[in-house]
Amino acid sequence: MSCVLFNEYPTRDGKKIVEIRLNVERTLNALSLDMIDLIQPKLDQWKTDDAVVAVLLDSAGEKAFCAGGDVVNLYKSMSGEGDPEFPTDFFTREYILDYTIHTYPKPIICWGHGIVMGGGMGLMNGCSHRIVTEKTHMAMPEVTIGLYPDVGGSWFLNHMPGRTGLFLGLTGNPMNAADALFLGLADRFIAAELRSQMIEGLQSENWGGCAYAATNRVLRELEDASQEAFNPDSPVQNHYGFIQQITDTDSLPELVEGLLAVDSDDKWIKRAQKAISHGSPLAIHIIKQQMDVTKQMSLKQVFESEMILSVQCCKHREFPEGVRALLVDKDGAPQWTYKTVDEVDPAFVDQFFVSPWEVNPLASL
Repeated sequence: MSCVLFNEYPTRDGKKIVEIRLNVERTLNALSLDMIDLIQPKLDQWKTDDAVVAVLLDSAGEKAFCAGGDVVNLYKSMSGEGDPEFPTDFFTREYILDYTIHTYPKPIICWGHGIVMGGGMGLMNGCSHRIVTEKTHMAMPEVTIGLYPDVGGSWFLNHMPGRTGLFLGLTGNPMNAADALFLGLADRFIAAELRSQMIEGLQSENWGGCAYAATNRVLRELEDASQEAFNPDSPVQNHYGFIQQITDTDSLPELVEGLLAVDSDDKWIKRAQKAISHGSPLAIHIIKQQMDVTKQMSLKQVFESEMILSVQCCKHREFPEGVRALLVDKDGAPQWTYKTVDEVDPAFVDQFFVSPWEVNPLASL
């Protein structure tokens, strides 16, 4: 069975909705190079196919839309078992796919049901119509494996209200459907049980006019019918004032110290404290610096910047050590390069932002 399935749904007026279904349930549909290489040519082909009016991006199974990227093969490359060029190949093609989705000329509807993390966030956030359900569970927990929120994370974290993006990037705190809507990571909530009705509605719609308006007509009706299933409680919104206060510091060590000093029984705050105390101190610095340097960048520039940083992270021991401790040996005891945020050498952090190429692999985006 293919790792990506492609389906067509004919519309009543002779057009078609095309579906991209991620199909590797055992890995929670984690995005591999094989999957990327199947999806990209299809999107390129459909751009100019007048019969295709919209794209549906979803996944097999109920657990996850996409729980991340191909960390296994990245780890093999970083530990000397695999192709040393794999990180450059993987990130180049992944980011080209993400950028293609962000700039696509037709509606792409993402059914973000279940776990949406890492590479899944990259796929979903570029889509024109991002749907969350009562089972949606989002996060960018890269700090725990010595990495940073990539796949356009530098873009969408910086576009969140206030400093919520910085806080969520540093802590990896989870987000539910209400959080996603508040933060601008999703466009509509639709109850999971209405997925088949969504496809039927898209098939029945008149696609003679604006495709985005036609898509919205269908999704708006389903969102209205989903209100009983929607839980409006947003932990991120509830903690907005707290986040603004904690992140309003003169230095990163002050921010971390301030968060860890909070005495609270609040589970959401305690989870953030645990993540930032166990995560990589080096990654914490990298995340903050990446968000700072990309703040005013265009989308293309953001992906070029991430390309540099991601490949540089693969050349250093921090990222593979985090993967080893959490995902390979699973001892939960990473030996980070620096023990605390205070110890991190800024000059060392700067090295991660130096391009290893004269011409960035994404220069032609």
